[in-house]
This record gives sequence, C-alpha cells and structure tokens, in this order.
Amino acid sequence: MSDTSASEAETSRHFRFFDNREKYLLFVTTCSEKWAVAERIGRELERLRPEPPALKIFDAGMGDASVLTRVLRDAHSRFPTVPIQIVCKEISIEDIRLGLEKMADRFHEHPQTVLAVTNMLYGEAPWLSPRKAEDKARMNWWEIPLEGDNAHDFDHQIRQLLPKMADAWETRTSERTGNPLYKEPSVVVFYRADQRFVLDRLLPARDGVEADYDLVVASQPYRARTDAKTKVRNVLAPLARALGPGGRMIVIQSTGRDPGMEVIRKVWPEEDPFQTPGHELLVELEASLGASHPDLRFSGSDDEGALFRFRLHALPDELGKSIGTSTLLAAWNAAIYVAQIPDDRLTDALGETKYLDSTAEVLRRHGGLWFLDESFVVHRLGRDDKNPS
Repeated sequence: MSDTSASEAETSRHFRFFDNREKYLLFVTTCSEKWAVAERIGRELERLRPEPPALKIFDAGMGDASVLTRVLRDAHSRFPTVPIQIVCKEISIEDIRLGLEKMADRFHEHPQTVLAVTNMLYGEAPWLSPRKAEDKARMNWWEIPLEGDNAHDFDHQIRQLLPKMADAWETRTSERTGNPLYKEPSVVVFYRADQRFVLDRLLPARDGVEADYDLVVASQPYRARTDAKTKVRNVLAPLARALGPGGRMIVIQSTGRDPGMEVIRKVWPEEDPFQTPGHELLVELEASLGASHPDLRFSGSDDEGALFRFRLHALPDELGKSIGTSTLLAAWNAAIYVAQIPDDRLTDALGETKYLDSTAEVLRRHGGLWFLDESFVVHRLGRDDKNPS
C-alpha cells in the first residue's frame, strides 16, 4: 500500500461521524430530535424526589446543549427553589462553545445553579477525577464565579473564557479505537458569585466529587456499530454506577425502524448499523452490574412510552409533487447522520442522482420523514425502598 493509500485508510478508520460539524448542525436545526429527547427525559424528571442539598444531573454528552437547556427549563418549572448541580461531559470544544452560549439564561432564571463541564472519559467524568495519578497532576481546573445578576453579564464573562478553554480541550486520537481523547483532563465550574454562600456545598472540589446523581442522561452516547459489551463496559456501566439513591439513568438510541432507514437502504441495501437494540444492552448491563449492585433495576425498551418519534421540519407545501432541493438535502443529511454513514462511503453515492430520487420517493410515500428512537432506564432504589440481600 502506498503512503497516500495508507494515510487515507487511517483517516477512514479514525473518522467519527458525530464529529462532522456541518452535518451535525444541519441535523440539529432541521429535525425535532432535541425537542423529542428532552420531552422523553421530562418523564423521568416527574419521578425524581431530590434530597438536600440539590438536584444533581449528569449529562453524558452535552453537545450543543439543546437537550440540556430544555431539561433545565423543565427542572426549574418542577423544582423552582431547589439548587441544581449539573456535570457535563463534552470532548468537542466547538460543542462547548455552542453549549455555553445557552447557559447564561439558565443562571438568570435559576440562580442557585452550579455547572461543571469536563472532557474526561465516561469512567472519570461523573466523579470529575482522572483514574491515573499523572493525569490528576496535570489537570486543568477553573472555578468561575459569574459576577452580576443578568444574562447579558453572564454571557459576556462566559465568552471571555472560551479562548482560554480551547488549549485545555485539545485532543489526541486513540490508536486503538480512533476516538478523540483528551491531552489534558480539564474541568470548568460556573456559578453565580452572589450565590456563593448558598452553593458552597455544591461546588466540586479538585480531588473529585461523590457521584450520586438523581438523573443521568445518556442520549446517543456511542457509535451505533459498537458491540454491546463495549458499550456497556466503557459507557453504560460507569454511568449506572454514578447514580445516587433513587436516581435514574435514561439511555436513548436510534432503532433504524423508520423511513430514515428506508432512504439509506435504497442506496445501500445491506446497511444495518443498529445492531444492539435496547433489550440486548439491558441484558448485558444487568449481567455486568446485577451482582455488584443489587439495588439497580433495569426497565426494558419494550415498556410503554419507550419508543418515540422525531421528524424533519417541513411545511406541507414542501412535500408535494415537486420537492425543493433544500428539503431533499436536509432529509438526506438527517438520514445519513442518524445512520452514522462516514464520508468515505458517501463519495460514490453523491456522484449520482439516485440518493436524491430515493429520498424524494420516501418523503412522498410517508408525507415527510420521521425517525424512531428507543429509550430504557436504569433505576437505583431509594433509601426507603426495600432492597433484597
């Protein structure tokens, strides 16, 4: 193999579809996924009974914070006087920028909020503590008390910090998996300076925090094609261990049982990215944690309300006999994004018109484009619940 071919193969092997910014942003703005996911998470908020000193939330992938901001609005409406501590994992500095832009309003509406953002691994982030001693020694840690009492001032201070955060969020590529990894573990903690006294017990310490979360959100936290054992070992098991008494972890993933997958299979008939349905992950997760954590309960993906849809935004007059190119491209992008099709597979498809013709046919037949997600829940028994020995 030539050096050029070897380089291309390496790039393809290490390509992470979720890191493709343009596809991600187009998907977020043209589909209702974030709304639908936040609404599903809201049903778990109904079941929470937070205890002092706070409602504690861990977001296993903040992304651009479209889901998180909606969940926090919901949490404020249910618990308007309860302090909230949020810990977010996010490896992408671009997502950090987009996400933090939305946070100023949250500090204004819910003053007693502590927000910690980190780039650590799933097995580290809930505790805000790297596993290795050498990583702990070189950890970047900022505590940012936001001065003022309005969203404009908070936003200005957050934006001033972003350029400084860029260096701390530099990544390297894992030679084994191709996933981005931090070069240096980093944590940034935000809170309102005028709430410092009240929030003292909620401010994370540099030597880590107790992972006792009321709510853990894991929405699309892994590659669809990853096997069940790896998903459980690297992602789901650590997150489930981070639940506090009465805490609930909700996991959301795509199913492929929808018109979006019809678009994909018209171009690649044998494509099958969604190989670990929720019930398989629950079996693997219970096998991994059932004996060591007997107070965990696993709610199947076949429970009522576990399946939910989200749609491509399109007006009825856009789906007539002649569908506009922009609508077709948005639908195609949504389909390939959800199915996690990498760029090297798209080159040949984009050289012909079949992908647009196929997309148009599916949109006409279904009167639009929708996708089906599934959810399942891991619940830790509360202190007053009966726990079998």
